[in-house]
Amino acid sequence: MSSDALALKVEFTGGLELLFDNKKKYTVSLPRTTDDAPTNLTHLILWLKDNLLKERPELFVEERTVRPGILVLVNETDWELEGEGDYQLKDGDEIIFISTLHGG
Repeated sequence: MSSDALALKVEFTGGLELLFDNKKKYTVSLPRTTDDAPTNLTHLILWLKDNLLKERPELFVEERTVRPGILVLVNETDWELEGEGDYQLKDGDEIIFISTLHGG
């Protein structure tokens, strides 16, 4: 990986993996900066929607963030404690998306 890129581990659970080609874990590479600012979690969410999401984007994204009912962990910490979408990604971060929504 070049020094101008971030290597991130991304995982989908709770049924979200069904939207991502039935694959739970990905390793992705993103630029360290986007629009002259450090790449943040919002950028990752939008990148995932545009590059890995296979179907039904409305079940993953609402506007520029994850839809309600999806928990996001950054290195095993709730993203609300890390600044949510403003969290600046670091090389080696592990981001987990967990759906708490279940059909009935």
